[in-house]
Amino acid sequence: MATADVMMADSGVALSREQEISDWTDKRQDEVRPPHRDPAPSNNPTNHLVPKPPSRPKPRLRKLERAFSLDDQSWRRRFKTSQGSLTDPNESGSSTGSLQDASIIGDLAAEPSEDTHLLPGGASRFPKISHLSCLTHTKPLQLLSQLETNARTLRTTNRMEPDYRDYKQRLHHSSSLSDTRLNGTGCNCCANDSMRSTYSLLTPLRSKDVRSRSYLEGSLLASGALLGADELHRYFPDRQLRVFIATWNMQGRKELPESLDDFLLPPDDDFAQDLYVIGVQEGSPERREWEIRLQETLGPHYVLLHSSAHGVLYLSVFIRRDLIWFCSEVEYATVTTRIISQIKTKGALGASFTFFGTSFLFITSHFTSGDGKVSERILDYKKIVEGLALPRNIPDTNPYRSNPADVTCRFDEVFWFGDFNFRLNKDRTGVNSILQRKPGTDMARLLKYDQLIKEMGDGSIFKGFEESTIQFLPTYKFDIGCDEYDTTSKQRTPSYTDRVVYKSRNKGDIRVLKYAACSLVKTSDHRPVFGLFEVRIRPGRDNIPLAAGLFDRELYLLGIKRRISRELQRRQAIKNHKNSSVCTIS
Repeated sequence: MATADVMMADSGVALSREQEISDWTDKRQDEVRPPHRDPAPSNNPTNHLVPKPPSRPKPRLRKLERAFSLDDQSWRRRFKTSQGSLTDPNESGSSTGSLQDASIIGDLAAEPSEDTHLLPGGASRFPKISHLSCLTHTKPLQLLSQLETNARTLRTTNRMEPDYRDYKQRLHHSSSLSDTRLNGTGCNCCANDSMRSTYSLLTPLRSKDVRSRSYLEGSLLASGALLGADELHRYFPDRQLRVFIATWNMQGRKELPESLDDFLLPPDDDFAQDLYVIGVQEGSPERREWEIRLQETLGPHYVLLHSSAHGVLYLSVFIRRDLIWFCSEVEYATVTTRIISQIKTKGALGASFTFFGTSFLFITSHFTSGDGKVSERILDYKKIVEGLALPRNIPDTNPYRSNPADVTCRFDEVFWFGDFNFRLNKDRTGVNSILQRKPGTDMARLLKYDQLIKEMGDGSIFKGFEESTIQFLPTYKFDIGCDEYDTTSKQRTPSYTDRVVYKSRNKGDIRVLKYAACSLVKTSDHRPVFGLFEVRIRPGRDNIPLAAGLFDRELYLLGIKRRISRELQRRQAIKNHKNSSVCTIS
């Protein structure tokens, strides 16, 4: 009897289980049936397929589901963290939008849909899918900049040879790989990094081009000439070289400014220049230290092409290191205008070289001092133009327009800068009254008393030279360390003694970008004066003696080491300042 009761109970449990499974399958079939489609009635019982009842989930399956759940949770945490740094609306990369779309799709995929096959109790037959195999189309948030073909900022890093224009299609949607002279165009840093790692900066050379022979050695028409038109166009598509010219009378003081950044790298100029030429009068007795400071300020992108001295006159020429291969040998000469002086404080120092096919002459000089010694200064000028023996071995680019009696007529572009010592024909009281009115950049009332402007207008000095409009205060004579003009008993009249003038064989080759004085350097009674110029460059011939990439390597290493050590000291000082605390007792 007991056995029969047990069998009846087991049979009832089995029937209830079977009824429960049958109800679940019917319900599931109703759910998966499309609501808009009415199934055709059929009398064939075989058309109604009853799915096989699922077996009991194994314990091992539960562990697998738990593992998938934990993996999904950890992935979502990592994705949420990384997505926070990639959803910046200011980013221009195309990956941001795709990640946002992926997160939305991932959330939708995580939710059960009508077609999801569920196990009893709401469990899914398959684990949640966290990594999607279908990626959305990526679109940039903003239009990427087009590849520039003739801008001033173009260099070899993003220029393509005419025979390899197919590169442009590859780079069409990427940013321009330009150098530090990019003029503010939007770019994608990720695209730049990927392009730098994918494509070489050197254009490929076809074998047939290498096999072809050229018998036009030294000609402007030679294909592939080092100084020819093709190479010039590669580095300077607009054929404009930017030149920085500076002059400073250091008053023979040993101490140097703490920083030369405001002098050599004006804050209101976006780009550094291609060529830096600095002339010094009454230079510091530590000449090598002065050159190291120049190298330290300009950094590893520049090398010292030439350095020379004549007594206390110093001349330093720095050039971008990737342009040194296109310079000829540098020649220099000196002229002394005060023979009786044992220390050469007055005279001139000139350096010349050819860059591609354009010859340059740079002269720094110190003329006779004194308010009324205008004629002596004119004699100094004449002695210098007649006495500078340049060029020596470098051929003249245009010998038909040369003058053996004037060195400035033997070069294409001439820059003359220094302490010319020309004064204002006005007493101290009159000049002070004009300065007290704070003229700003309008110095016309002062300049009408300037001796140099008058003599240049009369043609007695600097024939053929030009000077940009002066819009800064007189640069002489200041008390050391302040902006007050001479307060000693001599009460010297403020004057524009420090000047930069220029001359060109072809009118319009030199364009002035800026002409100013650096008022932040106050270690001398003179303020430094500098000018920024754009100079037109022409292709040259390969038959001139080249500098062969020579530069002062020892100075380069010293300047870079000094630059690094100063940066480490600065960071350490900032760190110490943050860690320090000040206690106050009230």
